[in-house]
Amino acid sequence: MRIATWNIERLKHKKSLEQILFACEQTQADILVLTETDHRVRLDYPYSFHTPPLTDIQPVFYNLTENRVSIYTNYPCIRQHKTCDEYTALCVELETPKGRLLVYGTIIGIYGNRHPSFQQSLVQQLDDIKRLSNSGIPLCVCGDFNCSFSDGYYFTKQGRETLLRTFSDYDI
Repeated sequence: MRIATWNIERLKHKKSLEQILFACEQTQADILVLTETDHRVRLDYPYSFHTPPLTDIQPVFYNLTENRVSIYTNYPCIRQHKTCDEYTALCVELETPKGRLLVYGTIIGIYGNRHPSFQQSLVQQLDDIKRLSNSGIPLCVCGDFNCSFSDGYYFTKQGRETLLRTFSDYDI
């Protein structure tokens, strides 16, 4: 089973939409999670799931077609699980040839660690991950972990360590 994830950066590189589509197709992923995505990215998968359009919450800032997370898959969905923020995290339970799999696609730290919402968002998403990992169904968490990999505007050592601790505690 091949799982891939990619932040397509709100199609900032619109002139490369065809290249983005081609690159997504070339991954030949069974499950593809796109973040900072757009409904103009239409991929040939039997199943797709999307967070709601961002114009629902910030109509001036986002295009009508933009959303934060999309999951494309070759596997049927048994059900969609509730997340702490329907605009930023999406969880589907899939029936794969290896059994059931929860796929949690997310953006952690959408406004960077200096925004007041950062800590609350991190805690809420980790609560989602803990709750879902207790279901007994294998869990794949993927997406855009803005708070985790280096130090700078979007990244924090504290965010990275919190994620690592959570993932080790729950064997994710």
